[in-house]
This record gives sequence, C-alpha cells and structure tokens, in this order.
Amino acid sequence: MASLLYRLGRFSFRQRWLITLAWLAVLAATLVGAATLAKPTSDAFSIPGTPAQKAIDVLHDRFPQAGAGGATARIVFAAPAGHTLAEPGSKAAVEHAVAALKTAPQVASVTDPFQTRAVNQAGTVGYAQATYTVQAPELTDAARDALTSAVDGARAAGLTVETGGDAVQHQPGGSASEVIGLVVAAIVLVVTFGSLVAAGLPLLTGIIGIGIGVGAISVATHFADLSGNTSTLAMMLGLAVAIDYALFIVSRYRHELAVGRDPQEAVGRAVGTAGSAVVFAGLTVVIALAGLAVVGIPFLTQMGLAAAGTVAISVLIALTLLPALLAFAGRRITAGHIPGLKEHDPEGDSAKPTLGVRWVRAIVRRPVVALLAAVIGLGIVAIPAVHLRLGMPSDGTAAPDSTQRKAYDLLAGGFGAGFNAPLMVVVDTPAGSVKAAADQLAGRIRGMDNVAVVTPAVPNPAGNTAILTVIPTAGPDAAATEDLVHAIRRLDSTVGSTYVGVTGTTAINLDISTKLADALPPYLALVIGLAFVLLTLVFRSLLVPLKATLGFLLSVAATFGAVVAVFQWGWLSDLLGVDHTGPIISFLPIFLIGIVFGLAMDYQVFLVTRMREEHVHGSAPKQAVVNGFSHGARVVTAAALIMMSVFFGFMLGDEAIIKSIGFGLGIAVFFDAIVVRMIIVPAVMALVGRAAWWLPRWLDRALPDVDVEGEKLLQQLDHTDAEPVAVAEPALR
Repeated sequence: MASLLYRLGRFSFRQRWLITLAWLAVLAATLVGAATLAKPTSDAFSIPGTPAQKAIDVLHDRFPQAGAGGATARIVFAAPAGHTLAEPGSKAAVEHAVAALKTAPQVASVTDPFQTRAVNQAGTVGYAQATYTVQAPELTDAARDALTSAVDGARAAGLTVETGGDAVQHQPGGSASEVIGLVVAAIVLVVTFGSLVAAGLPLLTGIIGIGIGVGAISVATHFADLSGNTSTLAMMLGLAVAIDYALFIVSRYRHELAVGRDPQEAVGRAVGTAGSAVVFAGLTVVIALAGLAVVGIPFLTQMGLAAAGTVAISVLIALTLLPALLAFAGRRITAGHIPGLKEHDPEGDSAKPTLGVRWVRAIVRRPVVALLAAVIGLGIVAIPAVHLRLGMPSDGTAAPDSTQRKAYDLLAGGFGAGFNAPLMVVVDTPAGSVKAAADQLAGRIRGMDNVAVVTPAVPNPAGNTAILTVIPTAGPDAAATEDLVHAIRRLDSTVGSTYVGVTGTTAINLDISTKLADALPPYLALVIGLAFVLLTLVFRSLLVPLKATLGFLLSVAATFGAVVAVFQWGWLSDLLGVDHTGPIISFLPIFLIGIVFGLAMDYQVFLVTRMREEHVHGSAPKQAVVNGFSHGARVVTAAALIMMSVFFGFMLGDEAIIKSIGFGLGIAVFFDAIVVRMIIVPAVMALVGRAAWWLPRWLDRALPDVDVEGEKLLQQLDHTDAEPVAVAEPALR
C-alpha cells in the first residue's frame, strides 16, 4: 500500500491543476445540489418491531382516524399576568386558534382545551393538541404556515402562546461553534509549524472536506428522511479528522524537506508513509461508524453512514488534494513565518531535549508510578458510568429560547412535569365491545403509582379498539415514567384476551433507548475484536494490541463517567453552560465507542510504530520508547489539541444533544490521546521491554505483512534511486 500511495502522491504533485480543479468541481456540484435538492430534516425517531410501533400498527388497522404515528403539535396558551383564560377575550382567542387549526391542511384532529378540561386549576395555562394525518417530514409548508398563523393570531390577542411536538419544524440552530473550533485549530497549527502556509493547508483541506460531506448529506435529504443532527455530527467529526490527517502528512512533508529531499520526492514519501497511517486510521473510523448498521436502528444507521462518508472524503482529500496543494507551495511551505515563533520540524531530532523527550524519560524512569497514577485517575473518573441512564431528546432538552422549550416549561409549571409525557394506551379486543375492558383497565391504571390523570376511553366506530390517555406525575425522562410504561404493558392479556399496548412519543423514545442499551455490549465486543485484529496485523505483536485495547476500554469508561457526571448529575453544569440534566442521549455511547476507537487506533499507530522502528534498528527497549515517542509526540499532541478544540467548540451551541456529543468526544480525545497514549503507553512499553514485540512464529507466517508506516518503501528508496519506483507512475494517469 505504501508504494501505491507513494506513486499517488507524486502523481498528484505533477497533476496539481487537474486534481485541484476536480475537487473544486466536486465541491461546487455538492453545494449546488444542496441548494436545490435539500429538504427539511426530521427529529422523529422510530424503530420497527418495538412494542410502541406494534401499538401504532394496531391503530393503523383498527383506528386510522386517531392518526397514530402522525405528527403532533401541542399549542400551549398562557393568560397575561393577573388574568385567566376563562375571560371572554382570552377564551375567544383560544377558540379562534383551535377553529383555524381544525381547517388547516393535513390535520386529523384538534382538541379544545375548554372541552377536554385541559386548563389548569388556576385557569392561567391551557393546551390544545393537534394531530396530523402524516408524519412530520411529510408536512407541507401550507400545514406549517397554518399552525404559525393560528399561533400568531392568539399572540396578537395578548396571550403567550408556544408550541411543541414533532410537527414544529425544529432545525439545529447555528452557532459560532465551528468558527471557534477553527480558530483554536489554527492557533495550534501555527504554534506547531511556526508558519502560516503550513498551518493554512490543513485548515483549507478540512473546510473543503466538510463542505463536500455536509453538501452531500443535504442532497441525501431529498431522497431519505434524515435527522436534523446528522449533518452537525458529520461536520463535527469530519472537520476534526480532516485537519488531523492533513497535519500528519504536512508534518512528514516538512520533515522530508528538512533532510534534503526535493519537493516532489518529499510529497511522495510523506503520502507513502504518513498517508498509510491516515488510510489505516480513516478505515478504522469508517468501519466502526458503518458498523452501526448492524444495530438495526434506521436513524442510527443513517447518522453512522453519513459520518463515515464524511471521514472517507477527508481521507481522499488528504491523499490527493493535499499533495497537489503542497506542489503549489513547494519549499514555500515555511513561508508566512510568525515573529517570535520558531519554525519547527515536528518530527525532527533536536540537540536540546524537547519537552516530549523530558516527559517520556521521566515516565520511563518510574513506569510503575506513572502507570498506576494514570489508571487510578481514569478509574476514579469512570465511577459515575455505573449510573448511566439512557434516554431520547424531548422538548425539555431543546434550546432555552426555542418555542418547544418554552411550551414544555409552561406545561410543567401549569400542570406538572407529567403533562409533557402523555402515554397513549391502546386497548384492542378480538371480539365484542371494547368499552367494558377499557373501563376496567382504566381503573387499574388509576391505582398505579405515578399516575396523575387517566382520560375516559375513546372507542373507534367499530367498537373493538379504544384509546386511553394516561398522564404521569413525572416528566418524560424520569425513571418513574419508564416504570409506569412497563407496568401498563404488563396488563396485556390480563383482561381476557384483550391486547394492551402503550405508544406515543414518550413510549417510543423509551423503546429506542432500551434497544440502544441492549445493542451496546455486542457493538463494543465487535469494536474490541476488530481493534485487536487490526493492531496485531500492524505491529505483529500480541502484547501491544492487548495493551492498546485495554487502554481504549479505560478511556471509554472514563468518558462515560465524565458525561454522566456533567449531563446527568449536573456537575460543573454552570461552568459548562449545561442548563438541563437528565438521561444521556441514547445513541451517544455507541457513537463514542466507534469514534474513540478510530481515534485511538490513529494515535496508537503514529506513536508505537516509531517505537517499533527504533526497536527493529537495534535500540535498547527503553531507548526505543524514548526515541519513538520523541518523533511522534509533538504531532500527536497537536492533533489531539485540534480535535479537542473542534469538539469542545460545539458546546457553545444551544442544542443539549450537540453539547453532550461535543463534550463527550472532546473529553474522550483528552483521555485517550493525553492520558492513555502519552502516559500509559510509554509506561507499559518500558515495563514489558522486548516482550512487547513477541509473536508466535506460526502466527507471524500466517499474518499478511501490513506496512502501515511505509518502512519497506523507505528502505527501498534509501537503497535505490527514486526513478525505478517512478516507472510505474504513468499507470495512474
């Protein structure tokens, strides 16, 4: 692979104009496609085969008038201070809004708060529920405009009116997150290289990569319903890895120039060596993210494939567009020197011991102390992970200034938290009247814990299916509400052969969280197995993959612990701008496992392969650790700082989901790159010595030779002229 990438790098160098224009054309095409084909995204989640979906299917067959599975909108009305909704002017405004909604396009039904007694005891807050005939992504602009018009009319009459539910178009809000992440990344790159040109190329390729990736995702919304957070996640991950991958190659290119190579040969060697590590790292991230498809959850599969596609684009850009841009820069890669900063060859040797050298020497002198300190520290941070609770987003996790969040808070204040977690109970009898069974079940539900209200049964015209609405006393993400859903479902078949099911947004989200929690252990096992196999291929060792896998598990556990402490328990919430605590978003642990796995393999390869090279060249075990660490530590540290800045930058946004994902990814990079790779790895390598590279002979013969760092390529180039390798290059034309 290294030889192929070497030729690809030289080809891209010579054909710089062709490669650059081709990528710019791709960027333009995706942006035009996004502008013309993009459709609204959906924040609705569903999983076929879950208990909540089964109840929806029953209603579709027996009670289509109920609009089960269709979009819903909850319109919350609040009277001005010192007034009530019962006053003539306020009541007329509410009734006018309800009447307008009943004639709106795609509306199946609308409840009147005065008829359904959906006004609180003080008479200050009430709500109407609109149910649509189609799901949220299928709502037309006319339907959305009618909802907005009805709300605006009531507001004009002096009422406070807010709306919630999946029918309310809710796009993740823009923020300065990406810009701040880019600024911090730029600062790290300038300090690392000491020049504006060298720092600017990774930023440029990163921006082009996410432009293509996010543009392609926007085009995909024309053909499939995607979550509103899909593009944000792809942008977050794509920007971080694109800058990091370019950093590795630019760093090696600077090193090759520093030792006397001409620019074309330097590009070839940089792509053949660092580019091989980029391919390996990118492949592991893509496999881990694409592997989310095996979980069997449609929206998670879409998000994983979208993020994986963006990472793949970043790899291709690093291997082709970046060499072309380096050809334009040539030896001017050091141009734009910043006064006061020294121009660095991040991978070069220095007569004076660098901070990295002094650091690793201190660890090698006392490896047991360093290892115990790091492991105990991560173990303590991981303790809260045993209390991890998973849940799905609700209006209560929306941005504080959004209408969804305001509607949620008005309802909670006027009626209680449970009014934001209504449960739709479906009662279905195979024969006979459903009324008697529904009344009996309603009485049993009223006697359960955590039940505030049970509405009278609403039967279908055939009289064999009915709907009960159950209002819990606790909110949608409370453990008590989850227990209530399970308790109601246990009533199934307890009244003759009557089917009892629970659905609605709260129950659907609960089922999604349960399935995601069940999928977590097998997915983790898949990733661990893949990590061990890949690292065994790369390092031709058993102890190194074992150590890397255990380090990966330790960093994941610490990450889960930190996320629980901040977003579930509320530690440091004021400092970090977290205004709502509760269960962790259900798909976050699986995403963290996949992404941290890829990043861990990236840093592991870049650090440990240099140690292996030193060992193969005859260095003593501890000296091999010091020498290898000194060559890779600066670049790995810079890469980690860039990733952390990009990920943590997304915490500045308003969305609670994006905040938790940004924090989780950022702290995961810190634990894995800084603690595990910079402390645990050199400490363990120093302790095990030559045994780190032991591999049974039969396994050594059976494994294919994967030259990730291009060692054989460099040996060939160092012992022969570059021309024999270049003969094969025209095949790429």
